[in-house]
Amino acid sequence: MTAPAAPALSGELDRLLRRMRLPYLRKAAPDVLATARAQRWDPAEVLRVLIQEEVTGRNAATRRQRRTTAGFPTGKTLASWQSQQSSIPEPTQNALATLEWIGRAENLVIAGPSGTGKSHFVEALAHAAIEKDLRVAWFTLETLTATIGKAKIDGSVARTVTRICRADLIVIDDIGLLPAGNDAAEAFYRIIDAAYERRSIAITSNIHPSGFDTIMPKTLATASVDRLLHHAHLVLTKGDSHRLAQALAGMGVTPLT
Repeated sequence: MTAPAAPALSGELDRLLRRMRLPYLRKAAPDVLATARAQRWDPAEVLRVLIQEEVTGRNAATRRQRRTTAGFPTGKTLASWQSQQSSIPEPTQNALATLEWIGRAENLVIAGPSGTGKSHFVEALAHAAIEKDLRVAWFTLETLTATIGKAKIDGSVARTVTRICRADLIVIDDIGLLPAGNDAAEAFYRIIDAAYERRSIAITSNIHPSGFDTIMPKTLATASVDRLLHHAHLVLTKGDSHRLAQALAGMGVTPLT
């Protein structure tokens, strides 16, 4: 047997809540008011619960918007992360998952062979950061280069860099897969320099940062790495590709029937 629906709000109250732009409070109000009448809540408790509904709804909407704005590649979170299969020491994983390093504007560099979970782990940390009401910006070196390159055309480089550095965590994924020319090295340096000691940057790379001068101009690489590693947690992964192992085990696709 289902409970009767709570009576709808009066037209005037509904209009007022719409005018005040309180959609989550307005949605919850019929049930909350019905419960309050039945249980004889104190008026202050009614007000507290209604305001909490609005705050909770707005926080959830903000997190959804920040995920969309961040542009995550796959949606992988810590819930799908298999810590025991990673070559990253578990104490290191746990310490990074607290996200306290972001509050200290420290950086994270994870370097190692392809398929060893670098991007998965960093994306999981980035999702966790949004759950803690932090802002995240996600790039590959190619998309970062394109963003800065577009800003050069309309003379908005400084504004673009400032906008990117409003994020609490800036991720640059998969460095080292392709050679980086002058434009890529300049874009990389601009963000590293602007964020230095102000914002956290997380890098994933197939090569150690000491080798960045083999894929980009040496002067910019040296200056970037100097700032990047000054306050950084450097984590090295090892082992065979998880993706390749899954493929060889027949887990990469649904079997044909």
